[in-house]
Amino acid sequence: MKVYLKGLTCANCADKIETAVNALNETKQAEMNLIKQTLEVSLAEGVEAKKMLGKIEEIVHKLEPDVQVSLEQSKLSQASSCSCGDCHTDGHGHDHGHDHGHDHGGEMEGKKLWLRFGGGGVLFLAAVLLGDSTPTMSTVSLCLYFISYGIFGYDVLIRAVKNILRGQVFDENFLMAISTVGAIGIGQMSEAVFVMMFYQIGEAFQDYAVQRSRKSITALLDIRPDFAEVITSAGTKRVHPEEVKIGDIILVKAGERIPLDGKVKEGYALLDTAALTGESVPRGVEPGSDVLSGCINLDGNLKVEVSRSFGESTVMKILEMVENAAGKKSKTERFITRFARVYTPVVVGLAVALSILPPLLGFGEFQMWFGRALIFLVVSCPCALVLSVPLSYFAGIGFASKNGILIKGGGDLDTLCHVNQIVFDKTGTLTKGKFSVVEMESDDKEELLYLAALGEVNSNHPIAEAIVNEYKKTKDIPVNLLVDYKELGGLGISYSLSGAKVLLGNQRLMDREKIDYKPFKGVGSVIYVAKDGLYKGYIVVADTLKDGSKEALEALRGKGVNSMVMLTGDRKENAEAMAKDLGLNKFYADLLPRDKVRILEELKGEENPLSKTAFVGDGINDAPVLAGADLGIAMGGIGSDAAIEAADIVLMDDDIGKLAVGIRIARNTRSIVRQNIVFALGVKVLVLAMSTVGMATMWMAVFADVGVALLAILNAMRKK
Repeated sequence: MKVYLKGLTCANCADKIETAVNALNETKQAEMNLIKQTLEVSLAEGVEAKKMLGKIEEIVHKLEPDVQVSLEQSKLSQASSCSCGDCHTDGHGHDHGHDHGHDHGGEMEGKKLWLRFGGGGVLFLAAVLLGDSTPTMSTVSLCLYFISYGIFGYDVLIRAVKNILRGQVFDENFLMAISTVGAIGIGQMSEAVFVMMFYQIGEAFQDYAVQRSRKSITALLDIRPDFAEVITSAGTKRVHPEEVKIGDIILVKAGERIPLDGKVKEGYALLDTAALTGESVPRGVEPGSDVLSGCINLDGNLKVEVSRSFGESTVMKILEMVENAAGKKSKTERFITRFARVYTPVVVGLAVALSILPPLLGFGEFQMWFGRALIFLVVSCPCALVLSVPLSYFAGIGFASKNGILIKGGGDLDTLCHVNQIVFDKTGTLTKGKFSVVEMESDDKEELLYLAALGEVNSNHPIAEAIVNEYKKTKDIPVNLLVDYKELGGLGISYSLSGAKVLLGNQRLMDREKIDYKPFKGVGSVIYVAKDGLYKGYIVVADTLKDGSKEALEALRGKGVNSMVMLTGDRKENAEAMAKDLGLNKFYADLLPRDKVRILEELKGEENPLSKTAFVGDGINDAPVLAGADLGIAMGGIGSDAAIEAADIVLMDDDIGKLAVGIRIARNTRSIVRQNIVFALGVKVLVLAMSTVGMATMWMAVFADVGVALLAILNAMRKK
């Protein structure tokens, strides 16, 4: 059950709502996502969603009366009920207009905010300038103070009273109300108004920070397609992507976003893949090329055969993964949440003790200690920590996704910081996953390749395809020339060409036919070629290293990854040569999928308890290993669905060079989180100590609360 909480921006209240819903008997688990403004609730057996919604609404409105609570509607159905006049639907609730992001009430809220701060600020400034030099001016000044205080604090006072009546005492409304009313009571009018004004400024910035985080990730992943043009016998028909079936042919014009995954049937174009992969250089596609939803067609028209439904498309999976990342909290976030629950009541208790005990013990007047206690209350609000820590993680996740690295949660970002051992699958991860001709030995290489391509043209074996593709780079293959084609099981093939017998195969074929040949000693799959009993040479086909693999591993070593291991089902000779070329610490060859899981567990047992082991893979057989690693990293471009689902991190452009970038972002995020925690607690403890001995003023208290919160939020939002 997903509940939508429109208008919820307070991190402290969000935590209280999550805690209260989790305490209900009808709830198995509830998890709040402040950035998405949603509450995911797992219901106990037999509990109806509608009845549960009523209880959740009651809890929410106790804390945030203005928040709208509803079962989340899809974006499509929301569009159908929009009355802004800028959208249109097809009668099924599908939005075929633009993907609007305007807020119908945003402009009015902005005007109210400016009027509030403008009017209240002018009155406050006038009161300060008038002063209290004469009784008349003092009276006028006092009236202006009260009016400006009412403008800034009326809603805080109302919420504080309502929450106290509901039993919700220790929140920021209560703290601000009691501290400012107390300040008025001891004659500190200007401090009371300023505290309330600065608190409201802080609240406005807090709302802005949350909205900016939400909008930044929406803009970053503004890749949800609005429509698809399906080619039918009657022409093209514009429909919503949900209505397109696998196998349908869609038309994608220049400047349009590709709505669904598929294969190009006709056309040539350059694609902007930046939203998916972070790669700024356009990628060229042609007939036969796979294309992913979310990419933008820069030039030319493409006809694409759809290979995945809308719900299973790349664009939808990316949106789901990144949006859900904000709800998966790290250990640090959970600790701060628990800390805030204890911290605020303790500080309030200390403030009460500070106002009562010293006067009773004869250490000064009650008014003096009461003033110091008020400063205690202002400082005690934990907003700087409660908001800035999750914002730091979310900003880190957003910045990583901008670089084509999808991290599924704050916990995964934390784990990435501690990775010092990475285990790689070979094929498709370190290598291109595609065979190609790497070597030819012959007196006439052109004839050698021609004879081999003729024999392999009808085969769909990867080695045969590599030879055929190599020949096709320069010429087409005249397939009608060969006769008497035979496949020789376990040996190779034979055929006749203009009366001459041609043999293609392995050493055993050459030995059986008693052909004098030169054995190949090296890495790769070798095909020997003979014609009319005479040896013509050999062709070596191999899976080659990805461009930049060596540089990527070197960058990882620079980030402190001191152990790199390769697992592969390939032959030992091939694996050994590749491991040596890459400078890997270890390799394991001739492995079955179950062997990979066993070896990974052994490697994890060897590591330092504080360090973590990551596994990087792409195939469906890698899913168990990805799930078993401390951190599973999948290739998103060519990776299987199972691998991407099992992984904690997805590299959208299959570039392992992004691993070092991801580690840098993760460590910078952790550094920012630590900076915010140390700074916020340090300033608060300092001001609390100063207030106890009478050295702190209300202005210092305001900075320790709102000022620190603003600085922590700005620090959280900076580039990682």
